[in-house]
Amino acid sequence: QVQLVESGGGLVQAGDSLRLSCAASGRTFSRCGVAWFRQAPGKEREFVLAISWSGSTTNYADSVKGRFTISRDNAKNTVYLRMNSLKPEDTADYYCAAAEFYMGSIKERYPHWGQGTQVTVSS
Repeated sequence: QVQLVESGGGLVQAGDSLRLSCAASGRTFSRCGVAWFRQAPGKEREFVLAISWSGSTTNYADSVKGRFTISRDNAKNTVYLRMNSLKPEDTADYYCAAAEFYMGSIKERYPHWGQGTQVTVSS
């Protein structure tokens, strides 16, 4: 079993940067791809980006390419989401999710989820 805890959300202004963290526990985490999803009020939860279990491969949604970066530190069992040039449309609850040997965009493929952290970007 993998447990995930997100942190780092908050209220920022458009153009600002923010770093979210996803701290994990569980023996199988080193075999897990980790993704970030987000859900805005009244909208479906959408894929943002993901990183492979080794950290060597990443997968980005077009909407965040060039602005968001994902990285992981397996020694600390932590995955980071660096968000630059934030826009009001980035406002959402952000969730990290983990799945063994998977790093795609299908949320149903991720059995492990954190509780989410809220990001609000004011214009």
